[in-house]
Amino acid sequence: MVTQKPWIIMVAMTPPPRRLRLAAAASLVLLALAAHAQRTDPAPASPKNPVAPMSPAPIVEPPTAPATATPPDAEDAPDARPSALTGELFFEVLVGEMSARSGAPADGSALMLEAARRTRDPRLYQRAVELALQTRSGDAALAAVRAWKQAQPDSRDARRLELQILIALNRLSATVEPLRAELAATPEIEHPFLMTLIARTYARAADKKVAAQVVESALVDEVKNPATAGLAWATIGRMRLLAGDASGALDAALKGQEADPKSDGPAMLALDLVDPGQPLAEPIVTRYLALPNAQPEIRMAYARVLVEGRRFDESSAQLTKLTVERPELPEPWILLGSLQAQARQDTAAEASLKRYVELANGQADADDRKRGLTQAYLLLAQLAERRKNYAAAESWLTKIDSSDDMIGAQARRASLLARQGKLQQARELVRSLPETSPDDKKQKFLAEVQLLRDAKQYQQAYDMLARASTAAPDDGDLLYDQAMLAEKLNRMDDMERLLRRLIELKPDNQNAYNALGYSFADRKVRLEEARTLIQKAVQLAPDDPFIADSLGWVEYRLGNMDEASRILEAAYKKRPDAEIGAHLGEVLWAIGNRDRAVAIWKEASLTDADNETLQETLKRLRVKL
Repeated sequence: MVTQKPWIIMVAMTPPPRRLRLAAAASLVLLALAAHAQRTDPAPASPKNPVAPMSPAPIVEPPTAPATATPPDAEDAPDARPSALTGELFFEVLVGEMSARSGAPADGSALMLEAARRTRDPRLYQRAVELALQTRSGDAALAAVRAWKQAQPDSRDARRLELQILIALNRLSATVEPLRAELAATPEIEHPFLMTLIARTYARAADKKVAAQVVESALVDEVKNPATAGLAWATIGRMRLLAGDASGALDAALKGQEADPKSDGPAMLALDLVDPGQPLAEPIVTRYLALPNAQPEIRMAYARVLVEGRRFDESSAQLTKLTVERPELPEPWILLGSLQAQARQDTAAEASLKRYVELANGQADADDRKRGLTQAYLLLAQLAERRKNYAAAESWLTKIDSSDDMIGAQARRASLLARQGKLQQARELVRSLPETSPDDKKQKFLAEVQLLRDAKQYQQAYDMLARASTAAPDDGDLLYDQAMLAEKLNRMDDMERLLRRLIELKPDNQNAYNALGYSFADRKVRLEEARTLIQKAVQLAPDDPFIADSLGWVEYRLGNMDEASRILEAAYKKRPDAEIGAHLGEVLWAIGNRDRAVAIWKEASLTDADNETLQETLKRLRVKL
């Protein structure tokens, strides 16, 4: 929307009579209308932008020439078209605009509508609708747009405005016919954009259930057409999902894929439905991705859904396939590198992250790409730090120039200092960082706590968290971190109290159940309660290999060797983490499969030789690798 500047008329010291002021204003309007008349017709919509804006520009614009300018000669304006306005109509438009500007848009709308009816000029109809909307009079706006439709039945602008106004007035049933007419008038190639527009527009309706029914009624012909059925069913499903009907949305996605297996619409809808409670949703996605020309954006989105479900190995497999099929796309490389770094596959992670940096550096203007580069640099610094190559880690950190990620970069730099024995200098670096928001303050605090934890200064870290928890007793992050430090200090009663408080505050926090249950199992106390707690964590996060590790460990403590072995084998296969390997190796050792146990421990040692659980297990069992 272009902000309109006030009209300024230069006057003499003595104010002119009213008729002269009106004539001066009239000349300005005449110039504005002449400018409109001289414009050529707008270019037809292109497939890249098939739908015109729903809110057209105002008809009368402020003049760009001074009031004394002479209108251009007709011979100098070959594109000029004769104006349809008579003198009477001209003053009607003028008074309508002046009424609107003087605070009476309702009068202005009525005058503009009368002028539009006489001239059949679509710009005057548009202006009448705009002025009616300024008065928040939906009925007047609807009357104006319907008068426009009656005068010009094929006007798509009028039809779209009518749809918007009817939805805003919650007269959804009245939109079925206009929506069908709009679908019929839209070329098939533009239907994907139109379907997106339909879902977005009707999502604003107050009654989502009625909106879903209306859209389904309007698309009755579309779902019968093989060329549009997939997309139409996906739109119907999207509306059902907005109305809270997840099973109906799934049914629409299934029907859409059955009608057109190559359509990406049903697969995109199914991505929003992937859940353990909807087992039929994910196969819709995987069937689509099995096609030779599946959209890479959908595979990428599926990989992110798998990460959210903590199905990291499956996500890595999808990303690996995507990097093979489309190696020029930057985004898959950074997510794959992040997963590889998390799995301690450091060599592969470094290669993936460097590939992302190479691809993204030439396209770093976008904010999201800058954030991606910052994340890549931080991960590369972390990988170098693991190798104790602090110079390389510092080199990666110096590449970060984003102020938004300054705390993360400086916290990593502080970690480098602490690892070199400069803990106090590291803490001072974190404390000196500027704060622009409350979140910055919390990030700085947690970074300093982590420095103390890594340096095994558990008491200082615990005291810091205790003071912070006193000030914010309902902060779940602080409670959990404090509980983990209480365990390090062997303050088991405090740990249990803090975790039970966290469960009370956030009964869906799987980490609290898991930590408390594992603590009982590791100490061989209250084993039945430990299993109940961990089973609750499994219900909340069924695909988490670390929670599965806890369940396998408590089964081992209860003497259920076969069950413990089965659970831990599956967890270790999903995530070959050193701690899971330590537990699996101990179970194998206990049942007499010692060669296999040693092999697992050696493998785990390669991923993280300093893991405390692994080292404690080997020492207790007197095993040398």
